[in-house]
Amino acid sequence: MSEKVAIVTDSTAYFEPGEVEELGIHVVPLRIRLGTEKFLDGRETDTEELFRKAHISGQFPVSYPPDPVEFERVYADIHKHKTDQILSIHISSHLSKTIDRAKSGAEALMGRCSIMIVDSMTTSVGLGILVKAAARAANEGASLDDIVRLVRGMLPHIYLIFYVETMDYLERSGRIGKAQAILGSMLSIKPILFMEDGDIIPLEKVRTTEKALEKLFEFVAEFDNLEQTAIIQRSKEPSREAKILKERLEQSFPDLQFPVIQYGADMATRIGPSAVGIVVYEGMNF
Repeated sequence: MSEKVAIVTDSTAYFEPGEVEELGIHVVPLRIRLGTEKFLDGRETDTEELFRKAHISGQFPVSYPPDPVEFERVYADIHKHKTDQILSIHISSHLSKTIDRAKSGAEALMGRCSIMIVDSMTTSVGLGILVKAAARAANEGASLDDIVRLVRGMLPHIYLIFYVETMDYLERSGRIGKAQAILGSMLSIKPILFMEDGDIIPLEKVRTTEKALEKLFEFVAEFDNLEQTAIIQRSKEPSREAKILKERLEQSFPDLQFPVIQYGADMATRIGPSAVGIVVYEGMNF
C-alpha cells in the first residue's frame, strides 16, 4: 500500500477547473436546501442559480454539513485502495459542523488508519490555498506530520475581508442581530466584515459602496509580502465594483494577479447576493 498521504476536503474549498483531479484531492460535498429542494454544493447548483431560485421562491437557502457516514465512506475507500495516511482539511468550525462530522466519520477507522482532521479557520479561496499546498506536499512524498505542520503554519497568514450591501443573510446566519439589520437597512449602512480566528466578525460600517471598496483596498495595501490574492463576488463575470477594486489594486501591485472569483453556494447562504471581498495569502518568512 502506498504511504503517500491522501488529502480530503469539502466543497466549500475553491479550486480552478481540473485542479482537484490533477492534485488527487478528495472532496466531500455539503448540502444546500432551499424550501423543499436540496442540492449538493458545487455539483448540482451554482451561486447565480441559487440566488435566482431564492428570489423566485422568497426563501433563504440554508447550508448543511455532510453526514458522518459520507466521511466514513471516503476514508474507508482511501484506506482500502490507496493509503492509511489521511489529512482532512475543512471549512472553519465556526461556520459549519463539517469538522465534527468528519471526526465522527473517522472514528470507524480508528486503529486501522491515521486520520488527521484540521480546522482551516477559513473557507472558499483560503481553504483552497491550504488544501492545494497540502496536496502538493503529499505528492512530493512529505509525511503526514510534516504536512499538518505546513498547513498549521499557513493558517495565520490567510485573511478574508468583505462588505455586503444588504444584511438579510448576515442576520439569518446569526452574524448580526435583527435590530442591527433593520437599522442598517434604514441608514443604508454597509458593514465591513473580517474573518478572525475562523469566525466572521463585523469590523466597521460605512455608508457608501465607494467607501467600502476603499476600505478593502486599504486593508490589502498594508501588506508587504503578498503572495496570493483573489477578489470574490457572486457572479462569474466581474461586477462594476470588482472591476474598480481590481484596477486600483493592479496599479498599486503591478506584479500581482487579482483574479475575480465567484464565491460558492455555501458562502452565498451566509453572506448573501451582494457581497464583494478579497482573500489575501501573506507569504511566510522561513
